[in-house]
Amino acid sequence: MAAEPVDGAPVLLLHGGAGVTPGRDYSEVEAHLADVATGGRARLEAGASALDVVEWAVAQLEAAGLYVAGRGACPNRAGWYEFDACIMDGAGPRAGAVAAIRDVESPVAAARAVLDHTPHVLLAGEGATLFARERGLPAITSPEQWFRLPVGVTAAEMLAEGDALSHGTVGAVALDLRGRLAAATSTGGVFGKRAGRVGDTPIPGAGTWADGTVAASCTGIGEHFILAGGTAEVAARMRLLGEDVESASSALLDRVKALGGNGGIIALDHRGRAAIRWNSGGMKHAIARAGRDVFSGIGA
Repeated sequence: MAAEPVDGAPVLLLHGGAGVTPGRDYSEVEAHLADVATGGRARLEAGASALDVVEWAVAQLEAAGLYVAGRGACPNRAGWYEFDACIMDGAGPRAGAVAAIRDVESPVAAARAVLDHTPHVLLAGEGATLFARERGLPAITSPEQWFRLPVGVTAAEMLAEGDALSHGTVGAVALDLRGRLAAATSTGGVFGKRAGRVGDTPIPGAGTWADGTVAASCTGIGEHFILAGGTAEVAARMRLLGEDVESASSALLDRVKALGGNGGIIALDHRGRAAIRWNSGGMKHAIARAGRDVFSGIGA
């Protein structure tokens, strides 16, 4: 599926992960995505920056516990919860990211703190966790009470190793009234992952990208997206080959499929034209434009 190309701002796209199970009830997810998209659009219409809105939107998705990110994250084989997140300001471009960070309620807030308060792009592991503490970001003090099963996932599936239901990454891309693009992505990672495993999400140009041409966020098995060239492939096709956002996004997914992977992408160009694509069983997503009804669905 791709949204109808329409010039102008503001626009907000969301995804709650590719991969859905037929017959399971995702109505709670659809309603939540619509609410977040509506709230994010209102912020954009009030003059908020694309960067602030994608951070806000992804934080809402993390806090809901409906997706495999934030409160809905899965433990790794060692029993730890490790998160990856990235946020990117296309006006810079500037990026901040965290990988394998632990015990932080909002990984995307930690990524934003890296962008705003360090000269770095990516902090990982214990260093990222310590940085979050230094910045005073809320910590997870009672994991057994804080985490919950995401919608459409059973406890047995959460503990199993495999990729059938592992597409719960969340993401947002936005175009604001000043024509600025931004993207943010957050994940708890694939089910049954090894301790320290990092996918495409926190890597600018892999799972997340924003510049003056396009903002994009991916979901799926990160290793395949990294090897396929990721969001940098989309940006390069648009900038160097003159492809539109839909064609460039589809080309990335074709490369992912050729490597044996699947997943999805949301992407938005500087004129407000959008692509919402997946080659998995479906993708939870929403789109909000000024003057139009908000749409959300699972795309199965």
